[in-house]
Amino acid sequence: MKRIYIPLLSIFLLQSCSSDVLDTSPETIKQTANFYQDQAQLEQGVNSVYGSLQYNGQYQLAMLAIGEIPSDNTYDEVPANDSFTYGEFDFFTIQPNNSSISNTWRDNYIGIQQANIVLNRIGAVPMDQNLKNNRIGEVKFLRALMYFNMVRIFGDVPLVTKETTNVNDYFGQGRTSAETVYNFIETELKESINLLPVTPAQKGRVTKGAALGILAKVLITRNKFNEALPYLQQVESLGYSLLPDVTKIFDVANKNNAEIIFDVQFASGLNGNTEGSQAYQMFSPSGFVSGAKGHNLPTMNVYNIYTADDTRKNAFIGLTPNNVPYSKKLSKPTTAPIDGGSNVVVLRLAEVYLLMAECYAHANDFTNANLYLNKIKTRAGIPIVNLSEQQALLDEIDLERRKELVGEGHRWFDLVRTGKAIPVMTAYFQNTPGYSTATIKNYNLLMPVPQDQVNTDPSIKQNPGY
Repeated sequence: MKRIYIPLLSIFLLQSCSSDVLDTSPETIKQTANFYQDQAQLEQGVNSVYGSLQYNGQYQLAMLAIGEIPSDNTYDEVPANDSFTYGEFDFFTIQPNNSSISNTWRDNYIGIQQANIVLNRIGAVPMDQNLKNNRIGEVKFLRALMYFNMVRIFGDVPLVTKETTNVNDYFGQGRTSAETVYNFIETELKESINLLPVTPAQKGRVTKGAALGILAKVLITRNKFNEALPYLQQVESLGYSLLPDVTKIFDVANKNNAEIIFDVQFASGLNGNTEGSQAYQMFSPSGFVSGAKGHNLPTMNVYNIYTADDTRKNAFIGLTPNNVPYSKKLSKPTTAPIDGGSNVVVLRLAEVYLLMAECYAHANDFTNANLYLNKIKTRAGIPIVNLSEQQALLDEIDLERRKELVGEGHRWFDLVRTGKAIPVMTAYFQNTPGYSTATIKNYNLLMPVPQDQVNTDPSIKQNPGY
């Protein structure tokens, strides 16, 4: 592979839209030089940016796995499956040639390149200006989201913001500092807020609420709690609501419900079963479903932290007859094991409330911190709290994040951003059978840069420790 950009110069994947849900399945290949001549072609280009979120290296598999397996939330039941790809995350033996790591880098840059192409071409395409503004806002958001995931996973990454038409333009550039990448992400999201609608014309499209929420999450990741809070408050005013019944949040018959702010769309039984997700098969216990791989299963540790009266316990996690936990946030497909129809939630109101509680706690506003924390507890049917000490509040918020968001790809990033990854995982290894050889070091807080990238461009240096 010469460089990840080479296949991006000549092709992009086109998608179509259904009347209700954004359909992002790749359909054909076009030469970009002969495309983007009219609005219809531009729309297909925009949809292809959405489509990249479905790739294995993004939200189909990688973001769920990388965001959970290195943490105390999930584990790999059968590490030998798929050449120890997922087991390496479980024991912090991740190698630079790990295929999931390679897919993550490649698939995000495919999406970023497609976003760059659209943003480069959209200005010359005749279309309604309000619609054009919406599409620019959507693509800026999606590009920022991909860079946010990349910088959280790898640290410094090449910042490419222009359509790549000559690979030599970026060969030798090296990696851009994480600080610069984060600054770019913030700028992109702030620009997208004013371009996006409150209500999408089609389910699955980016809205103002998504941009506000992800911007706040970026700011919180950078410990800018005071800056983040006003954006979260704006999300609260946009009409989202917690579903009273937690079993309905991830029900495939109730997609894009009032709690969902942004999710990646998958659909089962369409186009020859090509628009579904492999996640259910990959992340189900061995023998539980045909071809189940046993990766990314909830740990008994996380299952046991729910009290008996917590409605989330059986709604979010189930037990096989052999008492192996599995995620109920992924629904079993009725067509083929690799054709799962569950959307992958990127942001929902429950997380916004917990982020608000965290911001208030850091501001020593304990009244509001308890208020927003208790919204989640009340919905779960468990006793509310009235804590008046900052660290106790932050610990309780962290616990509720773990229980509420289990399996959604957040726990590992939470541990890293709060500085708890090493102590929490060290204690977990010491207290959990089967992990006597597992250790976590400072360098494990970032994943290795794919070895094929380092080999191809000497200016892209490997992360220390790998």
